Amino acid sequence: MNPNSIGQAIAETRQLLDDHGHTTFPSTLRFTTATALTDGLDRDVPPQRPSLPERLSAPALTGMTRPELGQMIGRLAAHQAAQVERRRYRRRGAERLPGARGGGFLQKITDPERILATVLYQRRVCTRQVLADLFDVSPRTIGTALIEVRPLLEQDGYLPTPITGPRFSTAAALLASLPPAELPVPEEPPC
Repeated sequence: MNPNSIGQAIAETRQLLDDHGHTTFPSTLRFTTATALTDGLDRDVPPQRPSLPERLSAPALTGMTRPELGQMIGRLAAHQAAQVERRRYRRRGAERLPGARGGGFLQKITDPERILATVLYQRRVCTRQVLADLFDVSPRTIGTALIEVRPLLEQDGYLPTPITGPRFSTAAALLASLPPAELPVPEEPPC
């Protein structure tokens, strides 16, 4: 198939999902090749993207508890969605046409990850390049996220306090400063 056919299939499927009131959310899984996708489907347990956002949401880095961060992300979700739709409307110059793709391609990082990256940057935990390395995106993507999310955080009343420790200059140094990720304990097979 060619990319246009895939785009049309996405548009038609999205319209059907919208018609039936089904909301989809971006996956944190990414497959870069067809082989990786089929290998992932053949496994009994689906592959998981590393729990990087969970590790980066450590209170020592964000300056707030995980529940507080989750509540802030929840409050900002509707504002983020409205902001994206306004931007798309300005680009189109009109309402979306029936059958149009409506943004068939997923974001490189999710909206909650954009908020987390902005909080970390505003607290001066690390540089844009470090955030780009951590989230496996370009520094430009991080820069765009910062520009979009900063006003939302200000409207929500968020006032960042810079960290008291060192500013991390590499992703490896930042990850090394965090406690190890908790790995699930494998279950013993029944005898």
